[in-house]
Amino acid sequence: MLEVLHDAHERNLIDADALSMIEGVFQVSDLAVRDIMVPRSQMDTIDITKPIETWMPEVLSTSHSRFPAVEGERDKVIGVLLAKDLLRYYAEESFDVRDMLRPAVFIPESKRLNVLLRDFRANRNHMAIVVDEYGGVAGLITIEDVLEQIVGDIEDEYDFDEEEDNILAIKDGAHGPRWRIKGLTEITQFNETLETDFSDEDADTIGGLVANHLGRVPRKGDEFDIAGMHFEVLRADARQAHVLLVEKLPEAPAAEEEE
Repeated sequence: MLEVLHDAHERNLIDADALSMIEGVFQVSDLAVRDIMVPRSQMDTIDITKPIETWMPEVLSTSHSRFPAVEGERDKVIGVLLAKDLLRYYAEESFDVRDMLRPAVFIPESKRLNVLLRDFRANRNHMAIVVDEYGGVAGLITIEDVLEQIVGDIEDEYDFDEEEDNILAIKDGAHGPRWRIKGLTEITQFNETLETDFSDEDADTIGGLVANHLGRVPRKGDEFDIAGMHFEVLRADARQAHVLLVEKLPEAPAAEEEE
């Protein structure tokens, strides 16, 4: 089916945006929550065991609409706080954060994105807490994260192009450390974070580096090795790679010196 769509695009029967969205629909059914979730280490949470004054500045600086509420540690998520409910803190003399919490929804890492999107729509939820096989918190995912797999990045007036969002460390793979990398990540940032030494003479971004290596526009599912790193394209459209999974391969054992 995708080959037919690409052929139609090459013959100018459908434009690049339409092709990208159709590919996104197919990709949503192939991806699992673990592939796009915000990792536990990157979650912005509020600890309700602490005074509201201690975490209110973070709420204001991140500008999220929802925050997982925890009791002391990230594995103890007891609900979700909507930022708009904090307006009552300034309007009421008595304010208890616990009274403001909405129930948290917990889902497994293996849940398919198309199933999750259907659940989000049916239950009118916008956020879910992702748990691993042992019941620990692995991360979180929002309806916006899922929709971005179809329509591309959704930016609002509070989104900023912060470099720290370009590279997210995730659970180690079979061979070593893994990262989820945005295609527009500059090679210099990639080198600094992953301690690699890729040249930026022919391309400025990792997406460009991958395209040069393949000799064509990357496609979802492409896998290949470059200089000790394994790359897998998680999301791409007719023009560029958007998200890649990168895993550091183990170093080859040094050859034994001849006696």
